[in-house]
Amino acid sequence: MAKVTLKGSERTAVSGAHVLAPADPTERLEVSIIVRRRARQALQSRVAALGTGDRSAGHLSREEFATQHGATAPDLAAVRAFATANGLAVVQENAARRTVVLSGTVEQFGTAFSVQLQQFTHPGGTYRGRTGAIQLPAELDGVIEAVLGLDNRPQAKPHFRTRRTDSRAKKRAGATAPVSYTPTQVASLYGFPSGTGEGQCVAIIEMGGGFRPADLKTYFTGLKVGSPKVSAVSVDHGTNSPTGAANGPDGEVMLDIEVVGSIAPAANIVVYFTPNTDAGFLDAVTTAIHDTTNKPSVISISWGGPESTWTAQAMTAMDDAFQAAATMDITVCVASGDSGSADGLSDGSDHVDFPASSPYALGCGGTSLQANKKAITSEVVWNDGANGGASGGGISSFFPRPSWQSGIAAKHSNGKSIALTKRGVPDVAGDADPDTGYDVRIDGTNTVIGGTSAVAPLWAGLIARINQTTGTPTGYLNPQLYKNPQALRDITQGSNGDFKASKGWDACTGLGSPNGQALVGTSKTDAKSPR
Repeated sequence: MAKVTLKGSERTAVSGAHVLAPADPTERLEVSIIVRRRARQALQSRVAALGTGDRSAGHLSREEFATQHGATAPDLAAVRAFATANGLAVVQENAARRTVVLSGTVEQFGTAFSVQLQQFTHPGGTYRGRTGAIQLPAELDGVIEAVLGLDNRPQAKPHFRTRRTDSRAKKRAGATAPVSYTPTQVASLYGFPSGTGEGQCVAIIEMGGGFRPADLKTYFTGLKVGSPKVSAVSVDHGTNSPTGAANGPDGEVMLDIEVVGSIAPAANIVVYFTPNTDAGFLDAVTTAIHDTTNKPSVISISWGGPESTWTAQAMTAMDDAFQAAATMDITVCVASGDSGSADGLSDGSDHVDFPASSPYALGCGGTSLQANKKAITSEVVWNDGANGGASGGGISSFFPRPSWQSGIAAKHSNGKSIALTKRGVPDVAGDADPDTGYDVRIDGTNTVIGGTSAVAPLWAGLIARINQTTGTPTGYLNPQLYKNPQALRDITQGSNGDFKASKGWDACTGLGSPNGQALVGTSKTDAKSPR
């Protein structure tokens, strides 16, 4: 049978990894197959109009989107036939998400996709992986757009930072004494509009860890904001599983819930738990986007990794999901990373974090925020120096420059300006410095956390309030923000490594931190969109 290479499926090993042995041929796994959508050209035209800020293009309900742009019955049938021919079982099929989940053994999948799955070891642990490209039967060329889950390496990291207590942290040049704020205090300093998020659903994507309801009750009771409704949805067998380690993924989960819940206590908060793989990440995002029960209007994502660690097929599939969200008036807030312009890599080059680098995500960078009891007194780029964290940001190597970033340049720390030819990251910012961090409760302990992980839920809570205030979902906000920069507090001091803050947009804090009331006017539309 003739086979063709699946475009963008090429994989390399994790840096520093080497093969231990072939993967167990009898090991069972599940793999997510992403098929093409119907009427793609019509969808791209709609998305392009939204990208210019043309709200008259109209939006689609989830049901309308599924009918007009979901997978076709013949394409789904072709995948089922392929599965049967290779002894694979179909365990899940969703036309709206364009996803078919197949189950089988390592040996069966290896034969079906002409890949050799092996067990790798690296400094961070072990994983089942592959190198090279995936092969498809020629008749499925163009039908299948991505095959995810053969490789189960950890795909993303949580973007939170705990406050350091060592002497180096206390003696940073020019550093002031550490302070902390509750999320409600940060919201007040940024002038968030009044509101509780009533009538809104905020989705939170998590790839590990969990929350304990007793901790949430204690935390929200202490803030006197009521008790937000928080529920968990299992994706790809992921579950709410607290580890008991505040410095682990529990820290991410609790930070996200507590920031959103403090700012939008009447919102319905739904946490989608999924395995930390490329398949799990995408499946959780598409599950939230197409959730016809909870119907999130905002999605908060505080996980990610350098673009270079993703396959092109996975980035394209995630970006495609975010485009779908834009057409359904769903805002997707994503942390831009905590490791400055290098994004944690040591190859001497600049990198940006994905999925924040998707043009259809609201990339959220970080600042260091100083304030008295009533007002902000100073706000600069968050950068703890070589031994700490810094706001992620820079220029994508994968995504083209969106139209709303035309004419923008990134100012390099050496003083030179680099005109954007690719997508610039981030779009907005907010308090992220652990030394000006957030008071939270994790695994029974009160502590202080920072990182851009706090900024994504901060913006998600803000947008939930705005949606409640205006009675209209904010949706794809980026084009409007770049037309109305006065809705942001411009950050002009500091750097994140190779990029420097400057007047207007910069590759450290984007357009700046929230100017709450001004954002309400920016998000208003002339016509209501379907929910």
